[in-house]
Amino acid sequence: MTKKLWNALLLLILLVFSVAMLYPFVYMLLGSLKTNAEIMVQPPTFLPQTPILTNYETVIAKNSFGLYFGNSLFITVLKTAIVLYSSAFFGYVFSKISFRFKEGIFLLVLSTMMIPWPVTLTPLYQMMSSFRWVGTWWSLIVPSAFSTFGIFMMRQFMRGVPDDLMEAARIDGAGEYRVFHQIMMPNITPALSALGIFQFLWTWDDYLWPFLMISDKKMYTLPIALSLYNGQYSADNGGIFASASIAAVPDDQPGEPIYWDGRLIVSCFDLVTGPDKVNTKHELPATLVQLSV
Repeated sequence: MTKKLWNALLLLILLVFSVAMLYPFVYMLLGSLKTNAEIMVQPPTFLPQTPILTNYETVIAKNSFGLYFGNSLFITVLKTAIVLYSSAFFGYVFSKISFRFKEGIFLLVLSTMMIPWPVTLTPLYQMMSSFRWVGTWWSLIVPSAFSTFGIFMMRQFMRGVPDDLMEAARIDGAGEYRVFHQIMMPNITPALSALGIFQFLWTWDDYLWPFLMISDKKMYTLPIALSLYNGQYSADNGGIFASASIAAVPDDQPGEPIYWDGRLIVSCFDLVTGPDKVNTKHELPATLVQLSV
């Protein structure tokens, strides 16, 4: 009886946490079917009184949502593919190739994980500006082409692959590149899949760096496009819910609408007016200038 009560209590706790995590996502979906007036009514309603699809029609047809979705998909897929290959390549070097100071260099690479990303923001911006990459796809792809976490993950996984497989291939005349591509890569598929999921979600939800780099609306990604529905004096809440519902499809945390984080970051960097007021001259925002002094 005690075991049954314990299992029932555990199930109840898991059910409560599941409802708490799913509630924001369900509320977002239901809110996308409401008018702006119904969303703002007090006390708020959970179910829409008269469900409508106007918000989705407006988002898809009138606001180039398909273009923003395509931009996000292009950047996310390309960056994920580059990070997967570079992480596997350098993970192979650090795990299976012997050379002087290998452990020291690996520790140096690993130590970069302790550097907070905001600290590198100003130097990265200045580098992109000096390369004249601000406002181009290069600024979104090159800075994150290598992942320290990915290299570490691949290196640890590859250490478990038997060296006998590679030695047999070398005896048959295979070079290091062939050993890497035909022997090692097929054996690390699980690790590549896990890293690919992480990298895809991180890139898909990235807001701040694309916001600083891109000023052309035709190049906006989804997280930036979501903040277009936030005006200085009003907001299209129905459009926000609809666009966030579509954008959350690949997200592993559907209960956290992306535009919340976007508005918070914009507030922190004194860019309250949204992407329609992005600095088109590609100058460093005021807060970043203060940080760089």
